[in-house]
Amino acid sequence: MEINELHQLAQLAVKYDDIGDFNNAIIYYSKAANQIFKLIENKKISQKYKEISLKYLNRCEELKKHVKPATEQNDSFSFVMKALEYDEKGNYNEALNLYTEGAELGLLELKSPNNPQKIQKLKELTSLAIERAEKIKSSLNTNNQGYNNPSAPILSDDEEKVEEEINFDFLNKIFPKVPINEFSLVSLNNDQSTSQIKPNTENKNNGKQQRRRWSDQKKKNFGELSQNEISVLATTSLINNRKYIPFIEECDLKNESFFLPIPFTDKDGLLPLSEKQKKNLKGWLRPNEFIKDEPKIIDKIDSGTIKQTIVSDCSFVASLAIAARYERRFGIKLITHIIYPQNKNGDPLYNPSGKYMVRLHINGIWRKIIIDDLLPIGKNGELLCSYSQNRSELWVSLLEKAYLKVMGGYDFPGSSSNIDLHSLTGWIPERIPIRPDENELFDASKVFERLFTHFHQGHCLITLATGHLDKSEQERTGLVDAHAYAVLDLRKIDGKCLLLVKNPWTHLRWKGRYSESDSATWTPELCAKLDYNPKDAQQFDDGVFWIDYPSVCAFFDVFYVNWNPKLFPFSYVLHSSWHAGMGPIRDLYTIGENPQYLLEVNNKHGTASVWILLTRHITDKDDFANNKEYITVIVYKNEGKRVYLPHEPKPILEGTRINSPHYLCQLIVRDPGTNKFTLVLAQYEKMKTIYYSLRIFSSSEFKCGNIPSPYKYHKKETGNWKGEMAGGCGNDSNGGNFRLKNPFSILNLKMGVMKMNF
Repeated sequence: MEINELHQLAQLAVKYDDIGDFNNAIIYYSKAANQIFKLIENKKISQKYKEISLKYLNRCEELKKHVKPATEQNDSFSFVMKALEYDEKGNYNEALNLYTEGAELGLLELKSPNNPQKIQKLKELTSLAIERAEKIKSSLNTNNQGYNNPSAPILSDDEEKVEEEINFDFLNKIFPKVPINEFSLVSLNNDQSTSQIKPNTENKNNGKQQRRRWSDQKKKNFGELSQNEISVLATTSLINNRKYIPFIEECDLKNESFFLPIPFTDKDGLLPLSEKQKKNLKGWLRPNEFIKDEPKIIDKIDSGTIKQTIVSDCSFVASLAIAARYERRFGIKLITHIIYPQNKNGDPLYNPSGKYMVRLHINGIWRKIIIDDLLPIGKNGELLCSYSQNRSELWVSLLEKAYLKVMGGYDFPGSSSNIDLHSLTGWIPERIPIRPDENELFDASKVFERLFTHFHQGHCLITLATGHLDKSEQERTGLVDAHAYAVLDLRKIDGKCLLLVKNPWTHLRWKGRYSESDSATWTPELCAKLDYNPKDAQQFDDGVFWIDYPSVCAFFDVFYVNWNPKLFPFSYVLHSSWHAGMGPIRDLYTIGENPQYLLEVNNKHGTASVWILLTRHITDKDDFANNKEYITVIVYKNEGKRVYLPHEPKPILEGTRINSPHYLCQLIVRDPGTNKFTLVLAQYEKMKTIYYSLRIFSSSEFKCGNIPSPYKYHKKETGNWKGEMAGGCGNDSNGGNFRLKNPFSILNLKMGVMKMNF
């Protein structure tokens, strides 16, 4: 495909330019420029791309001043670069031969280097060639299983055509900058007047469904993303002054280059550190510099190996722990499959080049986060970030680095586990307050039964969090103030409800009933049923403990639960914005200008469960740390008509406004047939424009769409109402002439004339 060929030529040109191989850079810049002229001549792309081709040609002329015209290259560098090309395309036999020749030449060049400054680069290049050759040879001997790069999906002829057209949509933003090494950059412009990335919605395959370009798109029977939605997602791609573009599976897994001739360094990779990290930092090192054995991404997934250090991200580490526990219990790749590169089995691979991509669900969609493997090391050689106690594993540290890069750095202000797990898994976040003063409807027994049932069915992930605990209470209970804990298990034994809980610090446990020191409670029968020996637990504090449910309700503040969205056969998502100037600052008296949506549920099965998730997009660390936007969803059953007064009609669901990025509303529909509802977004003291995603999950078929305002005509009149013009009102003893003095306007309607007094 000509468009894809152009993209590859541009990538190679910048790749050679960035690493100093100017002869090859000149060749590929020239080829890319000629390809652009050819496509313009054939009217396959716009004339505006001529500017890009001229940049490439100018770069060629600049490079020619410093190098001689390239002749046939037979050095180790050329062989390895060519091998990388074949490797990434899946031509492993050719790649193996070229890696072997490149390694042999590299070893010869090391014996008599022309330039001593290139010795280190030659060593790295030769090492890469040897390592990659061995891995390819091994994988070829085992029928291509193991270390192969993920291959592109096989497309039919029709799909090939669609792929080419879609790549054309990306062309305007996908050209790498000269000479900066940004191989696969896609930039979403905030300016709506410029061209945007837009999914191909035309059906050209005689009814055959087209490949969707946005991996998170689930708009069943409601069309594709609108231009406004794309603009919203583009605007909120800029997070903490860095852009995080959508993860597009077909594009990113095919075009992202991972295996490079020199170690990859992310220009934003040295994340801001917390104060404790700064005091103890010795430097930033790559895994092969502090791991004695061969580094691995994952050796054996286990929640017990995950350890939090001095970064204040207990909720994130607790989230990793329960996700790892889930993978171990159910054999389903929940978070390990979001790390790239991967082999054909979807297992993440250690990359000696140090470049990784992590897929996170941020601000409404899955986004790609590129990181390097430089990690902060302390003065005693210890990691200053979270890590796996299986020291050869990297998955914990890499996932933490990717997440905290988006969140602004290791100086993380803290979060909650349902927010973190939503980013890691895309699962639906729910917050269940435990304390009676916040949740008068909390029914302890019903909550435990619900969580117990669904936990063992693999439907949900659960964490706990404490609130404020004074020092004496912390000493007495062993619990940490405002801290997240992972729930590893729930049990019902002999009428008792118990939870197995882990402190992400991997030390400091609960001291109350059912703790390891509670000898009176731990009978031989109970120990046998739980396969637990408190005496063994006393020997080593790993932060894992049993606690009874009444103690949980007494000392913890909230359950954070994330639900598998696959529980719902029907789902829908829309992305929009609510401008600061739309409607009053407070919507306690009127909600007529609030965003409102019609929800029409077709209840065919007696009872329908509908969950409505409102997610506010956050783009700044300070906003996350000091979130002052209190949001909620109000539900009315009024045939889907627009609502103007908050309590006319009376809402059937009105949630508390909370300053969290996520608000979940759970609606049970019992009336059979078609039920129409109005969903109204509300917030307390609206101060600025908010961008949001509204997701609906349902057990029954439904429709959802915007309810437009019926008022099409607007006119504003200005004037004065003071002095002699202020006549008071009819109830005022001094205002007998208010009808003569007060300002009045005449409103002419088609039905007649109306005189209005103020």
